[in-house]
Amino acid sequence: MDNWVTAVFVYIVVWWVVLFAVLPWGVRTPDEPEPGMASSAPVEPRILRKFMITSVVALLVWLVIFGVERSGIISFREMARHMY
Repeated sequence: MDNWVTAVFVYIVVWWVVLFAVLPWGVRTPDEPEPGMASSAPVEPRILRKFMITSVVALLVWLVIFGVERSGIISFREMARHMY
């Protein structure tokens, strides 16, 4: 990642992927939903907690990606050159 814009973009993409993996954690549906409420709606979504977990896990994944790219094990620029 040569500049900060690329680093931020990669973090945002990783964050969204991790969010969709974290969202189903601990979801419980109500035994008797209220009228007009979807039966699959979670009792306590705990979305702020899931956002925090997502941010930490995404940072760890991003650090691994950053380290691998910086070490030269994988060169995304070289991979892009071979694509065309």
